[in-house]
Amino acid sequence: MEVRGSKGVSRIEVLDGPTGRRRWPDDLKAQIVAESFQPGVRVCDVAAKYGLIARHLSGWRGQARKGKLVVPIDVAPAFVPLVIESLADAATAAVSTDTGVIRVEICGAVLHVTPDCSPERAAALVAAVRKVL
Repeated sequence: MEVRGSKGVSRIEVLDGPTGRRRWPDDLKAQIVAESFQPGVRVCDVAAKYGLIARHLSGWRGQARKGKLVVPIDVAPAFVPLVIESLADAATAAVSTDTGVIRVEICGAVLHVTPDCSPERAAALVAAVRKVL
């Protein structure tokens, strides 16, 4: 659009669509961050997919690590703390008679994994217990 005034002709542009700063809902941020935590995925690739600057996504990842951004559990990295108990505990002593049995405790539920259990089966059992709890 051209406007004629006392100083000549000026030009005005009207931009259609999103410009400037964007607001990202927390659930979408969490989804993008969770995608960036998947094995073999590069932060810059995920950022480009969503039209972000990689530095921005890295900031969101930092928020997730500090607990300021909640990432959905079903897509979050699967890291769990390992606790080593002393053999003096009666329950552990009873389990320790079976050589190679791994005891996994999730929110009070205990899962005993034997050496002949495949990793896929153990992961499926843990996922099933976690869904119930």
